[in-house]
Amino acid sequence: MDLHFGDSKPTDEERAAVDALLGPPESSWEGADRCDTDLRWARGGREARDRRDLLLPGLHAVNDRVGWISEGALNYLCRRLTVPPAEAYGVATFYAMFSLRPRPATVLHVCTDLACAAAGAGDLCAGVEARLGPGSGVAVERSPCLGLCERAPAALAVRAGDPVRTAVSAPATVEAAVRTAGAPDAAPPEPPAVAAVPQAGDPSLTLLGRVGVVDPASLDDYRAHGGYAALRRAFALGPAGVIREVTDSGLVGRGGAAFPTGRKWQATASRPDRPHYLVCNADESEPGTFKDRVIMEGDPYALVEAMTIAAYATGAHTGYLYLRGEYPRALHRMRHAVDRARARGLLGDDILGQGYAFDIEIRRGAGAYVCGEETALFNSIEGYRGEPRSKPPFPVEKGLFGKPTVENNVETLVNVLPILTRGAPAYAATGTPGSTGTKLFCVSGSVERPGVYEVPFGTTLGALLEPAGVREGLRAVLLGGAAGGFVRADELDIPLTFEGTREAGTTLGSGVVMAFDDTVPLPRLLLRIARFFRDESCGQCVPCRVGTVRQEEALHRIVERTGADAADDIALLREVGRAMRDASICGLGQTAWNAVESAIDRLGAYA
Repeated sequence: MDLHFGDSKPTDEERAAVDALLGPPESSWEGADRCDTDLRWARGGREARDRRDLLLPGLHAVNDRVGWISEGALNYLCRRLTVPPAEAYGVATFYAMFSLRPRPATVLHVCTDLACAAAGAGDLCAGVEARLGPGSGVAVERSPCLGLCERAPAALAVRAGDPVRTAVSAPATVEAAVRTAGAPDAAPPEPPAVAAVPQAGDPSLTLLGRVGVVDPASLDDYRAHGGYAALRRAFALGPAGVIREVTDSGLVGRGGAAFPTGRKWQATASRPDRPHYLVCNADESEPGTFKDRVIMEGDPYALVEAMTIAAYATGAHTGYLYLRGEYPRALHRMRHAVDRARARGLLGDDILGQGYAFDIEIRRGAGAYVCGEETALFNSIEGYRGEPRSKPPFPVEKGLFGKPTVENNVETLVNVLPILTRGAPAYAATGTPGSTGTKLFCVSGSVERPGVYEVPFGTTLGALLEPAGVREGLRAVLLGGAAGGFVRADELDIPLTFEGTREAGTTLGSGVVMAFDDTVPLPRLLLRIARFFRDESCGQCVPCRVGTVRQEEALHRIVERTGADAADDIALLREVGRAMRDASICGLGQTAWNAVESAIDRLGAYA
């Protein structure tokens, strides 16, 4: 293992940022002031290596404090964790939110993804860049989806310091974005989470029923509205009884793969290898997806309770909440909820006096779409590049830290609460036999009332879009986000179920429903999707690394009408798409062709 450190030294501020996370160094080996005696041997090397998982938080600590990560800061962090600098450099450069080159303390991330692009993000970026040029003290970065699609176009300002300060401008104008970047502390507050729930107040809501009703900061308010009744029932049923209820309910994963949740939990619980881990995937980076953000901002204790139940059922005593780096308010709400639950005995060594120990660690992502894939997420938590692993072995056998791990997203987990409070039969009575319960859909684009909608499975696409107020001239609807597919305006009778969308040749994916009217240039939209996958490919496997580039190049030629005839490029796109779908390691490459293929076949995009 190469532990050759460079000569660059950290600044006092960089050293303080790392030490605030890791504590002061104990020896010269770790970077303390030189002492002739303690350089004769390395003390605590194994313990330092066991803290490799703190590499990502350490990079965040420096980036948050200074605004970028210097060679000296990286060297110091590597010394503290006994991580080879070459490996740490590979990790730091993997994430879009980190910079290893000097940049201003304030960074303005302007979203250029699908919903924002349709809402004029191009003009917004041009205007902001013209106002905030060199010497302004602000770095403007064009960003993939910020998860603020209901308020498109959106911008996020991050000002480094102690503490780091953030502010959102959405819907953003050039003036508002520039003001936000100049004074994040003086930016107007974001609207409450309930503003993203057009159905607020509807008594039929299950997953969103508390959003806007309870104070998200108050544990007492959460408990007064039914909070922790599900955990008490879980303790009464026992782990096996909880898994049986979840299995009988028919709950399947809401992240896109639709794997039966009860089977995943049972497979993890039955593994003799210990310890077991629970991971909540809150890294919803699919363009157009923001449902998990609304839950964490509006009902954070529900997720804490649901994670506790899942851990109890599967025999886990440590849980990790992996949360998008672009969600500062959700991070604040979840940290507060975890701290309050721990202080009140709802996390810790003896939860509710039942002798069961469980606690939650929150880890921030840093801008990598591929980390939504479960094994890439595990690598990220462990302090490695967020590259997917080959399967088998599957996470239920060897997951986080090589131990049996259950991974679910936010929406999947919070579904467990109504399953336990109402009972599996009552839960399964909603929806269809193949798709039980309710589903959250993120509706955005060419609609009057964008937001998160909760409807029973089996509701048609048209019935979902009707209350959202589709604008005149609807041309297409994108289901499932960039990894999903387009449907025509005359296909709104598609039932929103896993089986119904499969039969229609499309997918529910993560719940994205993005409407586009005839004012949106579809070829440019497809080019943006192709650019997104090219940027987000981790580069580990050839089909995805090369295929996403070739896909973008062919679409460029078609859009600009340069190079080969369109028919030849469409044939090339199909060949490249099949190769990515059949041979890529993970779902990113396997789905990178979906939206383009559906636009060509269903919409005649390049006919």
